[in-house]
Amino acid sequence: MNLGIRAHDVKASSLDELVQSVKDKGLSSVQLALAKSFPELNTSLGSLSPGFAKNIGNAFHQMNIEIAVLGCYINMIHPDQQERQKALDRFKEHIRYARDFGCSVVGTETGNVHAKMGFTVDNFREKPFLDVVESVKELVNEAEKFGVIVGIEAGVNHPVYNPMLLKRLLDEVDSNNLQIIFDPVNLLTVENYIYQDEIFKEAIELFGDRIIIIHCKDFVIEDGKLKFAPPGKGLLNYDLVMELIKHKKPYIQFLLESTTEPFIDDSIAFLQEKYENA
Repeated sequence: MNLGIRAHDVKASSLDELVQSVKDKGLSSVQLALAKSFPELNTSLGSLSPGFAKNIGNAFHQMNIEIAVLGCYINMIHPDQQERQKALDRFKEHIRYARDFGCSVVGTETGNVHAKMGFTVDNFREKPFLDVVESVKELVNEAEKFGVIVGIEAGVNHPVYNPMLLKRLLDEVDSNNLQIIFDPVNLLTVENYIYQDEIFKEAIELFGDRIIIIHCKDFVIEDGKLKFAPPGKGLLNYDLVMELIKHKKPYIQFLLESTTEPFIDDSIAFLQEKYENA
C-alpha cells in the first residue's frame, strides 16, 4: 500500500523533524501545505522560488518520501474579485514551482460564494458552479504550460459537492491536466451517509479513471452532525472503498487526513489491513 499523510497533521518544529517523523512512521508520501507546515516562513504570493522549493523537496526526497500533493486550498470564487485573483495567482505560483518540489499535483477544493468559508446553501446554485468552471479553466491553462496536474477535491460545503457535479466540471474544462483528489467522507452528510455505498460506486463509475489521490479519514454522527474521525474509528465502509480502488488504481497514493497523534499508528495499521484484504 502506498500510504502517506497530510504533513501538517504531524507535529514537528522544523523541516528536518517533520521529514524524520514521517519516515519513522513508515509512510512514503505527504500532502504538503506550505503555510500550515511552515508558519514561520513567508509563503505568501511572490515568495516561492526554485531554491525555496528544492530546499524543501530535497529534504523529503533524501528520505525517499514523495511530495504527492502541494496543498494550496484557496477560495477560487471569492466574492471580491481582487481577492479571488490573488488566490488564483497564488495557486498558479504553486503550479510554476511544483516540479522544483519534485511534485506534479497542486490541490484545492472549489471555494465558497462568501468570503468566510463554511456551509451555505448559496453555494448550490448554478452561478457558483459556473464561476468554479471559469476559475478552474484559468488554473488548468497555467498547469498545461508546466506539465502539472490540478487536483480538484469535491466537498459538501462547496459548489462542487457531489459526483455528478464533479463529472460535469471535468466535462466543462476538458483537459487531462485536471484530475481528482477523491475524499469519500467529503461527499457525505447526515442526510445521505446511509447511502454511502451507492455514492462511492457512482463516483468510481463517473470519474474513477481521473482519480489520482485518495484521502483517508473517517466519520461519526454525533448530536445530529457529521464529524470527522481517524480511519477505523467511524462509519465509513472502508471494505468497499478498498475494493473499488485497489485493483482499478494500483499503487495510487492514499493520504491520511484529519488524523493526528495518538491515532496515526492505529490508522496506518487499519488501512493496511483493509487494503491487503481487499
